[in-house]
This record gives sequence, C-alpha cells and structure tokens, in this order.
Amino acid sequence: MGAPRIAVAVVTMGNRPDEVDALLESVAKQDVPPERIVIVGNGCPLPDFARLSLPGEVTTVELDENLGCPGGRNAALARLREFGDIDVVVDLDDDGLLVDADVLRRVRDLYAADERLGIVGFRIADELGETQQRHVPRIGNSDPLRGGYVTGFLGGGHALRMAMLDEVGDWPAEFFFAHEETDLAWRAVDAGWRILYAPELLLRHPKTSPARHAIYFRVNARNRVWLARRRLPLALVPVHLGVWVLLTLARNRSGAGLRAWAGGFVEGVRESAGERRPMRWRTVWRLTRLGRPPVI
Repeated sequence: MGAPRIAVAVVTMGNRPDEVDALLESVAKQDVPPERIVIVGNGCPLPDFARLSLPGEVTTVELDENLGCPGGRNAALARLREFGDIDVVVDLDDDGLLVDADVLRRVRDLYAADERLGIVGFRIADELGETQQRHVPRIGNSDPLRGGYVTGFLGGGHALRMAMLDEVGDWPAEFFFAHEETDLAWRAVDAGWRILYAPELLLRHPKTSPARHAIYFRVNARNRVWLARRRLPLALVPVHLGVWVLLTLARNRSGAGLRAWAGGFVEGVRESAGERRPMRWRTVWRLTRLGRPPVI
C-alpha cells in the first residue's frame, strides 16, 4: 500500500480573513504538500485564494447557510468523496496555525504505519505555547505532551481516515456545535478504530473559552443529552446524565448560563436525538481502560 493521500479542509464563516490567509500559508510551507485543499464558506462568500501560492488543487465550497462545525465539515467530505482520491483529511480551525513544516508528513507516516488508525488528534497551544487542560483528551490534570491512544480528540486540529468515515458515518450535523467530536469518536472506537493523541503535531490557536459563543450553554446541554441517548447502552444513560448534571451545577454559578443550560437539557430530552446506535459493552470497557469511562 502506498503513502496515504492527504487533503486539508478548512471551514470558515468569513469573519477571519487574515487568520485564514495565515493558516493557508502555513499549509503551503509543509514539506509534504496536501493533494487537495477544500475551503468551505459556512453561509458566507469566499474570497479569491488564487493570489496565495498554495499546493495541490484548491476547491472552494460556498454554503447558503451556516450549518455549524459538523455540517461544514461534512460539506468538505462530500466534495472530497466526489474526487475519490483522498485517504486522510486534516481538519484545521480557521484561526489556527501550523507552526512546524513537518505536520502533514508526520500525519502521513502515522497512518502508513497503522491500518487501523482512524483518528489522530493534534495538540492545541496558544501563542505562549500553553495548552489548556480542556484541550488534553484525558481526565484530570494530564500532561499535554504525553501522547498515546485515547478515546477522544480535538475539533480544532485532527486527521480522519476516509475509510473509517465510510464505515462509521460522518459528523452529526444536527449537533451544530459541541460534542460532535465525542459522537464521532465513540462510533470509531466501537467499530474497532484507534484514536491517537500526537502532541508533536502542534496547532497554534488563540486562547479562548467555549462560553464565548452565545449558544454555548444551550447546545452544550442539548447535545450532551442527545449524545447519551444516541450512543450509550440504556443502563448508562441516566448514570452519565446524572453525573454530568451534578458536575455542571457544582461548576457553574451564572444564573443566565444555568437557565440556558436547563432549557437545552429539556430540549435534548423532548426532541429527537436522531439515530440510536448504542455502543457495545466491550466498547464501554475499552473506553474505561483507556482512562475515559463514558459515565463521566
């Protein structure tokens, strides 16, 4: 089998033109260039990128409406499938930056060495080189420089094997924002694919809080309920949600935030969660053994 063919996908809402240019320039500096670059305008027009000296074939997709992070990424995947010549897609946040020139080469080599490697998660660090604990795919105060097999990954910078997506399905577009990575990760692990956290693959990203988004508390609660209803064995659904409710109440003091969270929780219970395809109990054990039991 030859070296995996790599594409880069970027989804943007058109409000970060300078950051997108800087990101694409960092992609252009990679010592192994991508075969294709797909840029999705999520409910916005895109500028002409011809002025940038970019490797591979550049394809732009302009969506009529903002479909959220997972919906935008699905649009990129659909276009890549039309071409049919890509093995691995690297998704990068539009305000991220590849600091090193060997990131795509390392991604290629990791996938070439392991045919059951489905997802590779990058390390996210801010301008000072610091990684927030919420960006480390392990529970507790974990060393962001310790790599290895994990049960989740970061949406800001990661790689996905197309064959894995063909088997387990694409992003849950109905989530729009929040927990879509966990939904995809659990499906991948349940199907026997491995997830690798590779901290040597660095994406520089501004230090942010997810609560900066106006819809954060509502969709975070709704999607957590949907995630449990879709993917957990029935006996674990109340356990998972009960633990999460207690942790949320202990951590949050904002009245407005809690009201939005409560509304999202009710929405998650009342509205359809979509397809229910619960993981097997052996997957629950595997997630637990890797340090992230699905009841937390």
